[in-house]
Amino acid sequence: MLLNRRNWTRLVATAWGLTLTMALPLASAAEEAPDEMIRRLSMDVLSTIKGDKDVQKGDVRKVISFVDSMIMPKVNFSRMTASAVGRSWRQATPEQQARLQDEFKNLLVRTYAGALSQLQDQTISVKPLRAQAGDTEVIVRTEILGRGEPIQLDYRMEKTPGGWKIYDLNVLGVWLVETYRTQFAREISARGIDGLIATLALRNKNGVMTSAGQKKS
Repeated sequence: MLLNRRNWTRLVATAWGLTLTMALPLASAAEEAPDEMIRRLSMDVLSTIKGDKDVQKGDVRKVISFVDSMIMPKVNFSRMTASAVGRSWRQATPEQQARLQDEFKNLLVRTYAGALSQLQDQTISVKPLRAQAGDTEVIVRTEILGRGEPIQLDYRMEKTPGGWKIYDLNVLGVWLVETYRTQFAREISARGIDGLIATLALRNKNGVMTSAGQKKS
């Protein structure tokens, strides 16, 4: 499937957000304000991408290895997956929930791997944080600057005993979790939780994407 310019822009921006979300380091995160954490991590992620030719080319296996090697318990991926699955999450067994998290993470990485090659020349502008001192949930608003018009990329974050965690992304006005919630709801209605797991697993097995957003033959 060919992507128009707006969809490709959203793909690139989401790739940035997801890579940043999954690359949060353990050190210092608890002491940082959420906007400062996003600013610093953006620079760290860009540096890593620029230094790895395979990641720049969108090599799915290398991207998955890159993400897995840097994942730390600073992302509430359980909340992200539960929100995407919706009300059916509570009906899922612990085993099903674990499978959903694994398959959802793999789906996101595979879907956006090709777009990582577009992130080499961008910078990020973090907007002033609109939050009160006691807030436990905030939205950090940013723009990706580089080629073409600035790209809106916002982060929903929550404060936990372990520091701030990201649990959703907004690219060009579209929240990632809401997008997948609609798709997952249709699949669950038709085939149940196990059907959704099977569909995600099949897409992860066969749906390796090229940088043009087309499935490899």
